[in-house]
Amino acid sequence: MTTSSTPAAPTARPAGIWLNPHARDWTSTEPASCGDFHDRLPGYAPTPLRDVPDLAEQLGVRRVLVKDESDRFGLPAFKILGASWGVYRALCERLGTQPEWHTVTELGDAIAPLGKPRLITASAGNHGRAVARMARWLGLPAVILLPSTTSDGLADAIGTEGAEVRRVGDSYDEAVTTATELAARDERYLLVQDTSWPGYERIPGWIRQGYQTMFREIDDQLVPDLVVVPVGVGSLLGAALEYYRATTHPTRPSVLAVEPDTAACLLTSLHAGRPVTVPTGNTVMEGLNAGTVSATGWPTFRDGLDATVAVSDAAAIRAGELLADKGIGVGPCGAATLAGLSAAVSAKGAREVLNLTPERRVVALGTDGR
Repeated sequence: MTTSSTPAAPTARPAGIWLNPHARDWTSTEPASCGDFHDRLPGYAPTPLRDVPDLAEQLGVRRVLVKDESDRFGLPAFKILGASWGVYRALCERLGTQPEWHTVTELGDAIAPLGKPRLITASAGNHGRAVARMARWLGLPAVILLPSTTSDGLADAIGTEGAEVRRVGDSYDEAVTTATELAARDERYLLVQDTSWPGYERIPGWIRQGYQTMFREIDDQLVPDLVVVPVGVGSLLGAALEYYRATTHPTRPSVLAVEPDTAACLLTSLHAGRPVTVPTGNTVMEGLNAGTVSATGWPTFRDGLDATVAVSDAAAIRAGELLADKGIGVGPCGAATLAGLSAAVSAKGAREVLNLTPERRVVALGTDGR
């Protein structure tokens, strides 16, 4: 990704929100494409957009829609889009070619010369389960490292994919460190991490590319004016900005990021003007429970993001209950986007920065299931 100019400093705001009125002056390179890769995976289908008309009326916009990722390839989260593409590209790199294949069985046969590399990753939950699913499809072993704060339910769900689950440390960052050290010591491991740091950038970049499928599906259904994205380390946010800040995108919509107030590493970093690691604790938004933003994504977030807010567990739970009452089974991470949208529009100057006028259409990414 590149920037066409150096944006002016963003407007200073209270700790709960950060606004950058110059974000849409920043442009990305042409977003990468996965082609028909996801179409060839078992059970591919675009996920739906679901209207929330009461909230649209309350917020004074034309439409609010939730991109419902509660059932993606039979998994309750979007993460398989990035994990599958990241695993595939990493295996192809080891193989030295991208083989011909039409089914995952054929792909598994094509990578047989590699032996049985052990996929390893650290996760707050859904990324780990997605890596485990891709390993199961390909007949590969997988080791998923989880921080101690991860719920038993998420850990058990990962185990059902056939992966080995290990709990290490008290935070996501500690789990990432352990996974990295294990992979460095043993060449049988293939690290498939969705956060990046200097020297480890290709695979997180491929994972980010995999998420582009979600945004292409949105544009096929409706071209949005504002997209609301939940944030952990920022892989999905990086994908959104790469896609929507491309000069070829027809509308180049605003982008609002939302994270837990107990793990607000992006908001804290943006206020500080540099990446800052924050302590994390327990949150119902488990998939967003990260204390450090992606190092390679940081310049993009700083320059290309319109606004960031942090929300409480209580706000995310209320938003989830609102959606459940409407038959939309989105979990806390996805519901956080609606909580963040409600918080942002009431902040001074936010409507102007986000260009939220009565005719606007908002898409909130409902990234996980209940």
